[in-house]
Amino acid sequence: MTDRKERVLDEVRQYHRDTSVPREFVPGTTEIWPSGAVLDETDRVALVEAALDLRIAAGTSSRKFELAFARRLKRRKAHLTNSGSSANLLAVSALTSPVLADRRLRPGDEVITVAAGFPTTVNPILQNGLVPVFVDVDLRTYNTTADRVARAIGPKTRAIIIAHALGNPFEVAEIAQLAVEHELFLIEDNCDAVGAGYDGRLTGTFGDLATVSFYPAHHLTMGEGGCVLTSDLGLARIVESLRDWGRDCWCEPGESDKCLKRFKYQMGTLPAGYDHKYIFSHVGYNLKATDIQAALGLTQLARLDDFVEARRRNWRRLREGLDGVPGLLLPEPTPRSEPSWFGFAITVRPDAPFSRAELCDFLEGRRIGTRRLFAGNLTRHPAYVDQPHRVVGDLTNSDIITEQTFWIGVYPALTDEMLDYVTSSVKEFVAARG
Repeated sequence: MTDRKERVLDEVRQYHRDTSVPREFVPGTTEIWPSGAVLDETDRVALVEAALDLRIAAGTSSRKFELAFARRLKRRKAHLTNSGSSANLLAVSALTSPVLADRRLRPGDEVITVAAGFPTTVNPILQNGLVPVFVDVDLRTYNTTADRVARAIGPKTRAIIIAHALGNPFEVAEIAQLAVEHELFLIEDNCDAVGAGYDGRLTGTFGDLATVSFYPAHHLTMGEGGCVLTSDLGLARIVESLRDWGRDCWCEPGESDKCLKRFKYQMGTLPAGYDHKYIFSHVGYNLKATDIQAALGLTQLARLDDFVEARRRNWRRLREGLDGVPGLLLPEPTPRSEPSWFGFAITVRPDAPFSRAELCDFLEGRRIGTRRLFAGNLTRHPAYVDQPHRVVGDLTNSDIITEQTFWIGVYPALTDEMLDYVTSSVKEFVAARG
C-alpha cells in the first residue's frame, strides 16, 4: 500500500511540473495581483497525501502545526482555527470567561482599537457586548501611537486590540507597557504581520494573546484558517474550550480519559460522575481547522523566511521606484521596527492634480490590482453607525485614508519586471497630469 501511495504522489509531483510552466509577463495583459498564495510542488503533494489518508478533521497534522508554529512565533501555545476572523473572536471572547473571575471583561467594558482597519478586528468587541473606543492613526505608518492610546484610556477601559497595519508594526512595546501599567489586556492582531519585529522582538509576543490569518492573501496560507497564540496557559485553555464547542474536557477527538478521572467530575448542577467529555464550561463554538489545511500549513511554514524576505525586497523596490513622485505620500516603517510587509500603501495628497480614483482606474486599466486600506474609517460604515462606541480625538487621518489611500501588492510571486511596470505606470500617469 505504501508503494502504491508513493506512486500516486510521484504522479502528483509530475502533474505539478507539467502544469506549472511559468508564463511570460505581458505588460498591460498579465494581471498583477495585489495579493495571492504562492504554492509549489510540496504544497500540492501535502494536500493530496492528507486527502489520500482521509485526514478530514483536526488531527495529527493540526497538532504538529500548532507546536511548530508556536515555536516559530516564540509562544507557548497555538490553537488553529477556521479563519483569522474566528481567531479574533476567540481571543476577545476568552477575556470574558468566568474562569478569569474579577479580571474578566463584562458587557459595557471598553476596548481600545483603531478606526482605520479591518472589521473583524472590531466585530468581536461588539459581539461580546463590549464597547469599542476608536482612535486615529498616523499617515505613512498607518498605525496608531502610544500617545493616542494613552489618551483613550478611561475608567471603563479593560483591553486593547490593534492590528499591525499592512505588516508594519505599531508601537507595540510602548502600548504593551501602557497595558501593564493600567492592568489592561492586550491582543495583537498579527494577521498581516507574521515575521515582523519591533525592538528586536517578534510581533505577536508582546500581548496576552495574538492572532494570525492563513487566508490566501497572507504570509502563509491554508486556503482558509487562522490561529490564536499565547504564552499564558490559562488563557490558552480558555481559547481551546471556546474553540471546541465550549467543552471542559481537553481530550482530542477520538481520545478519552487523559485526566484519568473522566467519570469522577461534579460540575454545575450535573450529577456526580457525568461524562467529562460532555461537560461544557463555556458558551463556545466549533471553530477548528482540518488536517488537510494543516498539512498545507506545514509545507508553507517551511518557506516562511523566504516569503518574508521576498515581501521586504518587493516593498523596497516599489519604495525606491516611486520615491519623489509628486502628489503621492509614500509609506514609512514605524521607527525601531522591521516590518513583514503585507502591501504597499499610497495616499494621494489632497493638493495633487488628480484623485485616488483616477489613479486607481488607470492602474486597474493596466491590469494592476489595487485595494483600499480595508474599511477606511469604520465608524462611517452602515454596520457601525448605530453601534455603541466612543471616539477619542479626531479621526482626520482615518477619513483621509477613506478618501485618498489604496495599496498595491508586494507578495512573493511578483517579479522585478512586474514591479517596475507598476512604478513606470504610476510615473506615466502622474506625468500626464502635470
